[in-house]
Amino acid sequence: MAVAIILLLVAVGSVLFHVYSPWWWTPIATNWRYIDDTINITFWITGAVFFAVVAFMAYCVFRFHHKEGRQAAYEPENKKLEWWLTIGIGTAIGVGAMLAPGLFVWHQFVTVPAEATDIEVMGQQWRWSFRLPGKDGRMGTTDVRAVSSDNPMGLNPDDPHGQDDVVIESGDLHLPIGKPVKVLLRSVDVLHDFYVPEFRAKMDMVPGMVTYFWITPIRTGTFDVLCAELCGMAHAQMRAKVIVEEESEYQAWLAKQQTFAELSGRSAVMRATYKSGGK
Repeated sequence: MAVAIILLLVAVGSVLFHVYSPWWWTPIATNWRYIDDTINITFWITGAVFFAVVAFMAYCVFRFHHKEGRQAAYEPENKKLEWWLTIGIGTAIGVGAMLAPGLFVWHQFVTVPAEATDIEVMGQQWRWSFRLPGKDGRMGTTDVRAVSSDNPMGLNPDDPHGQDDVVIESGDLHLPIGKPVKVLLRSVDVLHDFYVPEFRAKMDMVPGMVTYFWITPIRTGTFDVLCAELCGMAHAQMRAKVIVEEESEYQAWLAKQQTFAELSGRSAVMRATYKSGGK
C-alpha cells in the first residue's frame, strides 16, 4: 500500500509541479508562438500518458502484491493486448497528435519569406561574430580558407558585394523590430548552437555547412545569446546580446559600424606600421 501511494503522489506531484511551477516561458519576442503551442501539446499528451502509466503501476502494486500461495502468471506474448494498447487506447492517435504540429511548424520554420533580410552568425570557440548586408543589400561570398584573425567571417576579398558588408566581431547584434530576418549560421571549429530563449528559435551550427532559420522580432529589448551545444571548456561563457529596436535607432547604430573594406584597410595599415617598426 505504501509503495502504491508513493507512486500516486509522484504522478500527482509531477502534474502539479508542471502547472504551478514558478519556472515557465520567458516572454516571447518573435513570431514563433507556434513553438510554445507545439511544446504545450507535447507536454499534455506525454503528461497524460505518464500519469496513466504510473497510476496503472500503483494499481498493479496494490492489486497483485505478494500473498502466500499466489502464483504469477507467465505470459510472454499477447497479440490482443498489443493491438489494444496500440489502437484501443489511442496510442497511435497520441503519437500523431504530437508529430503533426511539429511537422507543420517545421515547414513554416524553414520557409523563409521573400522579403526577409539575410544576416549571418559565426560561432567560434568561444565567441560570436555577426555580418549584415551593406548598402547594396547583398552579402558577399565566403570561403573557409579565407578565415583568419583579420577576416573572422572568411569573406572573399575579391567579391565586390562583400566590401560593404558590416562585420561585428565579438560585439552585439542589433535588429529592427517588425522585419523578417533570415539567420544564416556557420561554425569554423566545432558544433555550436545559436539560441536566444525569447526568440523560440535555435539551430545547430555545423562546420562545413550553412544552417538557417528565420524570425520576425515583435518586441524591443535586449536579449541574451547562448550557445546551446556543448563546445568546450568556455561553453558557458560564450555569450552575446541581441538588441531589438525601432527602425530609426537601428539605422543610427548601423551607420556607426565598420564595413569589411574598412576593417581590411585598418588591418593592412596596422601590419605595415608594425613591420616598419612603428609599433
